[in-house]
Amino acid sequence: MPEGDTPMRGSAAPTSPGAWDARSEALLGAPALTPRTGAPLGPHTAEGPAEAPPSGIAPAPTDTSWPATPPGPDAPSDPAGPSGPAGNPGSAETPAALAPAAPLPGGVPATAAPAGAPTPAATPAPAARPRRGTADPVKVLMHRHRELCARAVDPLEIAAGLEAQGFTDRTAARFRHRDVFSLAEELYARVPRGTEPPAPPAPARGDTDAWVLAVLTPGAAAALTGIGLALTHGPVRLAVGATGALLLTAALLLAVRRGPFRAPEGGTVPAARLWTGWLVAYAVCGDGLLTQVLSGGPDGAWDLTPGPVLALALAVAPAAWCARLFAHWARRRIADSRGLADFAAGTRPLLLGTVTLPLLALALLLGLTGFSSGALALGALLLLARLLTVHGFPETAAAALAAASATEALALTSVLAARVPVPGFDALAIPVRTLVDAWGPGAVPTLVCGAAALGLLAHATGSLARASAHATP
Repeated sequence: MPEGDTPMRGSAAPTSPGAWDARSEALLGAPALTPRTGAPLGPHTAEGPAEAPPSGIAPAPTDTSWPATPPGPDAPSDPAGPSGPAGNPGSAETPAALAPAAPLPGGVPATAAPAGAPTPAATPAPAARPRRGTADPVKVLMHRHRELCARAVDPLEIAAGLEAQGFTDRTAARFRHRDVFSLAEELYARVPRGTEPPAPPAPARGDTDAWVLAVLTPGAAAALTGIGLALTHGPVRLAVGATGALLLTAALLLAVRRGPFRAPEGGTVPAARLWTGWLVAYAVCGDGLLTQVLSGGPDGAWDLTPGPVLALALAVAPAAWCARLFAHWARRRIADSRGLADFAAGTRPLLLGTVTLPLLALALLLGLTGFSSGALALGALLLLARLLTVHGFPETAAAALAAASATEALALTSVLAARVPVPGFDALAIPVRTLVDAWGPGAVPTLVCGAAALGLLAHATGSLARASAHATP
């Protein structure tokens, strides 16, 4: 240290000239600032030839910025010691590695770099390599379904729309969400609303009275036909029955095309009408025909039972009202539910009530017109099939109706096939004959339609409890 300078104590002030360079390096983040060979020395550099250090100390690299005078017995000792933080450059630990991060008082000394020596630029930190793929996958989905998200009034409507397009919880996991509802909540929160001009108010629908009258026409047509059949005989009675059948068919078509039983455009299976016509026709004349076939007939005309069809036609109105209430309350639950599981838990009791109340009304009407367990099972089957068709599952409904129709036709065919004089064919009629002998001819439609209705009910408790089945078209 030059004479006249008072040595500073503590870690904040270095005690050797070379420590200034090390601390400057730590402060500036630059590599070692050492003068080139033959460069002029700094003001604090001692002049004179450099000598070897004492034994036991590693030789220092050639650097003229370090003191040239070797330590001796009369030399001033470094307070930090030969191996301290500010020791000589031959120590095991260099000052640059142990320099404190705090800046020196008064800034960086002018001796940090010798005059004329180039100052190397600080090496910038390597930039993070960008991740492959989309950093925000929800943003892509948000742009793809912006219209759905913008017009939704709550997250469940978005969840219903996503479910209708095939989204599942596994699909939502690819967008970093645990389920479809969590993904719908983020889409609902991120899509702005209120920026588009409000849509013009929809004109008031005046078809309420129209659909109420439409669902009453099947009962009226069936009642008029029943009165005509009771007052006529012979060929006139046959003509009245044929005319009544046509009127009832037209009334049923009108009832399912208006009001709660109206299916969306293109959401029906045309063959379902054929299966429904067969089931209703079997309810009128199937029991009498089966009885004659089992006894060796048919021999002439068989007995008709129009009472169950009259009850079924009268039950269309209460069934339509219950279907309307089910759709209304299910859409209200979309706004009130906290999630898809909550919505499903609240919708299943509504579905069971929607099925139970019309069946109770049908049982009451059958008690007035002539009770038939087969007609009650048929009513449950037709109601569930129509509910599934209205809410977007027409294929399942048509498959159940087709299976019931085929089974009833198979029951009649098996009895007729047993008459073929081929060994073993007589056993084909044993199941039907055993069932009829035990429970009567009405057991066949009861068993067939009841099994199909139970299958549709099991399917409906899962499918109609989903929010996508009640999304506003």
